[in-house]
Amino acid sequence: MPEIGEVARIVHYLQKHFVGRTLATVKAQHDENVFGKVGTSAAEFEKALKGKKVLSARQQGKYFWLEMSSPPHPMMHFGMAGWLKIRNEDTAYYKPDKAESNSEWPPKYWKFVLETDEEPKCEAAFVDFRRFARVRLVDCKADDLRNTSPLKENGPDPVIDKDVVSVEWLREKLGSKKIPVKALLLDQANISGIGNWVGDELLYNAHIHPEQYSNTLSDAQIVQLHKSLHYVCGLAVENLADSSKFPKEWLFKHRWQKGKKDATMTLEDGTKFVYLTVGGRTSAVVPSVQKKTGPVAKDVDEDGEEAGTKKGGKKRKVAPKDEQEDEESAEEKKPAAKKGKAKKTAGKEKDESDEKPTNGISKEEEEAEGKSELSIRKKKSQAAPKTNGDVPKTPKSKEAKASVVKEESAGRRRSGRVSGKEVSYAED
Repeated sequence: MPEIGEVARIVHYLQKHFVGRTLATVKAQHDENVFGKVGTSAAEFEKALKGKKVLSARQQGKYFWLEMSSPPHPMMHFGMAGWLKIRNEDTAYYKPDKAESNSEWPPKYWKFVLETDEEPKCEAAFVDFRRFARVRLVDCKADDLRNTSPLKENGPDPVIDKDVVSVEWLREKLGSKKIPVKALLLDQANISGIGNWVGDELLYNAHIHPEQYSNTLSDAQIVQLHKSLHYVCGLAVENLADSSKFPKEWLFKHRWQKGKKDATMTLEDGTKFVYLTVGGRTSAVVPSVQKKTGPVAKDVDEDGEEAGTKKGGKKRKVAPKDEQEDEESAEEKKPAAKKGKAKKTAGKEKDESDEKPTNGISKEEEEAEGKSELSIRKKKSQAAPKTNGDVPKTPKSKEAKASVVKEESAGRRRSGRVSGKEVSYAED
């Protein structure tokens, strides 16, 4: 999922190519998830932007928007896999294994396309194949955008609102809740822009275990976490999420090995790191550095082994959590789903930042689907009565047997007992 640095990258390109220019063409194709879930339609989006001038491009955490010459203003969130492509400009923050063709325009999975009227013309396309992105129109003055939903429900941006995110502010925020510190950092209602990799990086830099309860950190740990928060987020934004410019000792350089063959699972200096499930999310942790100094949600020893087990030595399984659910704005969060199908559905989108699906379906989903199908077949097999070529007899309930007795239909009869009473029933 694009985080604070990746969004800063797009804002940079929007300022470079679109600010100060008029949108001559605006095309959008309706998507009920991308537009509809936030009360907008493709037609409304086209009408609101066409012919207007772009005055500015700004961000708050994972949200970014264009300030137009008049309201409403387009507000966007990339979700898990959304992005903004600019024709003849490489906006990608990572290089895919296979080179993408730039000849197709609009690109695949586009949701809207913008084109300026001034020469040289510039075109941009918002794409999202996962459909977790959100595009809305906010009808207010540009100066009031950050005091209007959805931004007002989100916490401060650690880079833009650096003065707000002080040591005192962080101390109060951490002490207000008893939850794993990483979970607190990922909650956009607390602070904007931190996602899975940024959260892991700043906790590693601060030498804090991700599952230690937020209200148990010492004053020294809080001061260091504050420094790490501004250091990691600031550097990510400054370098526009260009990982080639990140320090070689960063965890980021090595964390993407999960599921790969011949994974070394070590940092630049040979230090071992492990993957742990923290609050239902995959986290990269360096046990020798990120020591436990207080109560944690689940004990982990220095070798990275999970100590919390059930009887019989089996490790507890934690249901995977939807990354989108963890990192969406507070304004969009919904009540927790009931157990059952909804919970299973939420688990399908786990850890998008650490595992890239090859065909939109993860290996775990395919295995789970296969096990489910096998379970259904076994149940059917167990339920089917054994026969020797004869037509299987349908089991009769007590009421059905009693009915047969009362009817006294023709045929041979034999005696038996039902509920302690001498009765007779017809043989088939």
